[in-house]
Amino acid sequence: MSEHPPQQRPDDEPDPLEALLGGPVPPQMREALESMGLGSLDPAQVQQMRAQLEMLMGGEATDTGPVNSQLAHDVARQVVAQGEGDASIGPATRRDVEQVVQVASLWLDQVTDLPRPDGPALALSRAEWVEHTLPVWERLTAPVAEGLQEALSAAMKQQLSQFGEEGAPEIPGLPPGLNPAALMGQMEPMVRRMSAGMFGGQVGQAVGTLAGETLSGAEVGLPLMGDESVALLPANIAAFAEGLEIEGGEVHLYLAVREAARVRLFAAVPWLGPQLLTAVEDYARDITINTEGIEEAVRTVDPQDAEAMQAALTDSLFAPDPSPAQRAALARLETFLALVEGWVDVVTARAVDPHLPHAEALAEAVRRRRATGGPAEKTFASLVGLELRPRRLRDAANLWGALEAASGPEGRDEAWGHPDLAPTGADLDDPLGYVERRTEGGATVTDDDIEELLRSAEASTDDVPDAGPDDGSTGGPSGRGHPPTD
Repeated sequence: MSEHPPQQRPDDEPDPLEALLGGPVPPQMREALESMGLGSLDPAQVQQMRAQLEMLMGGEATDTGPVNSQLAHDVARQVVAQGEGDASIGPATRRDVEQVVQVASLWLDQVTDLPRPDGPALALSRAEWVEHTLPVWERLTAPVAEGLQEALSAAMKQQLSQFGEEGAPEIPGLPPGLNPAALMGQMEPMVRRMSAGMFGGQVGQAVGTLAGETLSGAEVGLPLMGDESVALLPANIAAFAEGLEIEGGEVHLYLAVREAARVRLFAAVPWLGPQLLTAVEDYARDITINTEGIEEAVRTVDPQDAEAMQAALTDSLFAPDPSPAQRAALARLETFLALVEGWVDVVTARAVDPHLPHAEALAEAVRRRRATGGPAEKTFASLVGLELRPRRLRDAANLWGALEAASGPEGRDEAWGHPDLAPTGADLDDPLGYVERRTEGGATVTDDDIEELLRSAEASTDDVPDAGPDDGSTGGPSGRGHPPTD
């Protein structure tokens, strides 16, 4: 017999348990909750407890996906607002960015035959960058969030099942004989919602932080905008430019050329963006959740303390050793990232050298930014346990430069024509062999010629940023100028 028998309620008074949980309550769960005295809550108590549950589960979201999209959005916007401020972009700045991107596109027309992208030039605030890119972030992190849901449910089932074993103590507050495993089955939707809320908050925190550092729409090397827009963040470019002792307009132009080149490549090579995103998803889908760490968190942390639970899960979320499938996905991803950024480095150098007096210094500033641990690396490490590093960037830049020297800009860009023609990780190990294979059937190229071409390419990319130290670490902000502002 329950120590807290349910009180009779008038017909028009709502059921406190249904009001608390937002819907019908299964009989076994009702019996357990009423045994705890929750069947006689007054409306004020119901409202207070429901607020605590919503905080734990990430808000009153209606979506049932592995990532609480609304919470991710709200947290990202909150992080942006709590930073250094996020002034809206005025008409004058938007016009300035449009003009800068137009000039960048004209310069790129002189060094590549890849067509211009169809999208507009955009000047984005940090909050606007969040709005544009968050859907892609959610797609990339969904496989990890699904794994977290499964692991968290399994950990809680494991803890509850121990109470059902013979000789184990009863759970305080539950009627004797109640099957804890069956109760867990009824609570599983709530656990999944709690997991989606915790991971949504983590996505929002990471994306909001990245919004305060990234310089352009696709600086991380992935097509995050979802279209062919050439997007720049003037406030972040102003912070990057401070201390470079280079006129702000020149800094803005250089970064516009880099972003316009990147977007042009993604637009002209339709298989490239999907390949990059799929490589990230494949890595995330095969990630191993640290179930022992999660079980420890469930056992030791108060589940009503949402912040403590999220911190505990974040600290112990991923198992340390990648699987063979993850290693393969990572190798594929690193190769594609290096090829994209190496191509951007070479093409940008060709486009700006005749026009910008400080092109070499700007290339060095970007190299330093990558060499000290950049925003993309930190964001991916927190969301999918992945360090997003184009480790072979200098090898890729040398390969593109050698191919250009052997067969011109047309031959360089034709290598993107089909995924089977694009350089591989093995080609980065043997750029001479790749250039030789690509130039077969055309002009005769001897080994001595290729050696000379490679030396020429290396010399011409000395001012092009590489991947930093041999360990492949990539960059954070290092320098600072002034882009157009209102």
